[in-house]
Amino acid sequence: SPAGTCYQQAKQVLHAAVPDRLQGRERETGILRQFLREHVLGRCPGSLYVSGAPGTGKTACLSRVLLDCKDELAGSRTVVLNCMALGSPQSVFPALAQHLGLPVAPGRERIRSLEKHLTAPGPMVLLVLDELDQLESKGQDVLYTLFEWPRLPSSRLVLVGLANALDLTDRSLARLGAHQAGSPQLLHFPPYTKEQLSRILQERLAQVAGDPILDSAALQFCARKVSAVSGDARKALDVCRRAVEVVELEVRGQTLLKPLPGGES
Repeated sequence: SPAGTCYQQAKQVLHAAVPDRLQGRERETGILRQFLREHVLGRCPGSLYVSGAPGTGKTACLSRVLLDCKDELAGSRTVVLNCMALGSPQSVFPALAQHLGLPVAPGRERIRSLEKHLTAPGPMVLLVLDELDQLESKGQDVLYTLFEWPRLPSSRLVLVGLANALDLTDRSLARLGAHQAGSPQLLHFPPYTKEQLSRILQERLAQVAGDPILDSAALQFCARKVSAVSGDARKALDVCRRAVEVVELEVRGQTLLKPLPGGES
């Protein structure tokens, strides 16, 4: 039925997919785009550390920028790794080697092979490491190695790391700061405000044709509650999607209980 279809559409638009435009993240999107243009297109190796609590739009923003700049970045090599999927911090090196088409090498030889590759002539390499805090290890050797690579002579690596912790670079990469201009550039994503969450929800649900499924006051209430606890946009989307599911079940129950014409039970 048309009503059933509108509930399906509402649940679809409330999924945490990457939208065409990210509400309330215009500044951060601009900084990411500028960084990639300066470093990847400008052939200037460097690193960027992106921090922010879950659901504040870090991965969504970067995914959007990479999609928008796809044609511009076509002349370079982009590798995106989710560190949560790696078995151990050291596993990042064979994973990167595989993406770059390098032969498998043991231990230290693997790191030397990668360094040689990343300092040899060739296109710029953009390495995106999501959930970067999964690479923290005793002595922080893995993180130090990765963040040192863009500073090697003739390096062609641009590194972008994303993690929840605001102080990861201060806590785990203090040695980098000892070098002149050694620390990565920092970009922090603050929690979404209730106004931003409200706009995100309204913009998503505006894509569903017909009468509004969720009342404006209900959206405001949801945005206010979520912003007070976490400012997590994914949580706000989940709450609204669950509300639509509850309404859908109620409507379906009422339809099934309607008496049939002719007084039949």
